[in-house]
Amino acid sequence: MEFLSPTTLADALAAKAEHPGAVPILGGTDVMVELNFDRHRPPALLDLTRVEELATWDRVGEEIRLGAGVSYARVIGELAAELPGLALASRTVGSPQIRNRGTVGGNLGAASPAGDSHPALLAAFADVELSSPDGARRVPVRDFYTGPKRHAGRPDELVTAVWVRAASGPQQFSKIGTRNAMVIAVAAFGLALHPDRRAVGTGIGSAGPTPLRATDAEELLAAELDWEHRGDVPDTVAREFGRLAAAAAAPIDDVRGTAAYRRHALAVMARRCLGWAWTDHQREAA
Repeated sequence: MEFLSPTTLADALAAKAEHPGAVPILGGTDVMVELNFDRHRPPALLDLTRVEELATWDRVGEEIRLGAGVSYARVIGELAAELPGLALASRTVGSPQIRNRGTVGGNLGAASPAGDSHPALLAAFADVELSSPDGARRVPVRDFYTGPKRHAGRPDELVTAVWVRAASGPQQFSKIGTRNAMVIAVAAFGLALHPDRRAVGTGIGSAGPTPLRATDAEELLAAELDWEHRGDVPDTVAREFGRLAAAAAAPIDDVRGTAAYRRHALAVMARRCLGWAWTDHQREAA
C-alpha cells in the first residue's frame, strides 16, 4: 500500500487526481477501523494531517467555512455559539481522544449513516465543499449522501470544507445508543430553528441507508410555530411533528436495535428536541 503525505492543499489535490483510488485520512477514526478489520485495502492512503489549509475555519459573511481537518474538540471549544447543533453532536462523539483526532470532514468522507455530525449539518442546511485541481464546488448536504458510505464526490475530489450559516436560532441534537458513552448511534436526531426565515431544519441519523431529512415534519412545524409571539407549541403539533419525523426514516433491524424501536425513538427525540429548542427560543425573548 502506497502512503502519500502532502503538505499543501495544492499537492493534496494533485495527489488525489493522480491516485483516484487513494483513501484520504485525517484523524483516522473511521479509516483505521476499516483497515484494522481488513474490510478495505485501498491501493494508497492519502495523509492530510500536515495540510494546514484544511485545519482552519473562517467567518465569511453570515457563513462559517469549516475546514475538513478541524477536529470535533475544536468545534466544541471554538464554535459552540455559531454552530450549536454541530457542537452538541460533537460532544457525543467517542472519547476525548477521538474528539481530539476525529474531524467533521472525515465524517463526511466516510458518509456512514450513523455519523454523528450528519443530522446537525442537515438541520443547519449546510453545504459540502468538494475540491479538485480544476477548482472547488459546493454541494448541499441533503444531496451529498448517495448511498451507504457513498457520497457525491468524484474520484479526483477531496472534501475540503463545510459551509454553514451561523445559527439564527436554537439548535438541538439527541442520540441513543446501547450505552451512555463511546457508542455508535442506534438512532439520532438533529433540529435547527431558523427564525430569520421562519424555517425548520431536521436531520436523522442511523435510521436509513443514508442520513435523512424529515421534510414533511419541517414544513408542518414551520407553519404551526408562533414565530411572532413565541407562544407555547400545542401538544398535538409536537406529537404530529414526532410522528412525521419517525415516518421519514427508513430503518432496519440489526444488532443494535429493531426498526420499530428506531422509529419510536425518533418520534420521542424529535418531540424532546423541539421542546428544548422552543424553550430556548422563548427565553431569548424574555
